Amino acid sequence: MEFTAAGPHDLGPAAAALAEQLRSTPVAAFRGAMGVGKTTFIKALCAQLGVSDPVNSPSFALVNEYLGSSGQSIYHFDLYRLKSPEELFDIGGDEYLYSGNICLIEWPEKAGEQLPEERIDVHMEEGPDGRRNIRF
Repeated sequence: MEFTAAGPHDLGPAAAALAEQLRSTPVAAFRGAMGVGKTTFIKALCAQLGVSDPVNSPSFALVNEYLGSSGQSIYHFDLYRLKSPEELFDIGGDEYLYSGNICLIEWPEKAGEQLPEERIDVHMEEGPDGRRNIRF
C-alpha cells in the first residue's frame, strides 16, 4: 500500500490501513531517515488504535508501553541508541516481539537479524515537495 501525506493531518488513511494490517501481523518496522516523521506517524497510528496517553519517542528508555482501546498492550521501540543487536534482548526484547502484542519499531536496522521475519516493513521518505511518502 502507498500513501502520501502533506502533513500530520493527512496521516489518518495510512494509519487506519496499517492498524488493520496489525491485526494479523502485530510487528511493524518503521524505516526512514531521521526527521522523516516516523514518530509522528506512530502517534497517528496509536490514535487509530485508541491510545489515550501521550505518545512520545522512547529514545532513552528504548521502549514505551501504551494501552489501546481494547486493553491490549502496544509497545513502541526506538532502537537508535542500540550499540549492538544483543542489547535489545538484554532488555527482554524477544518477550515483547513474540508476545502477540503490537510492536512498533523505529530504527529496526539496529536490531540486525533479531526481528521476527513475520512483520510489516513501513518505508517512509520525504519527497522534494516536503510531502511524506509512506509504503508498507
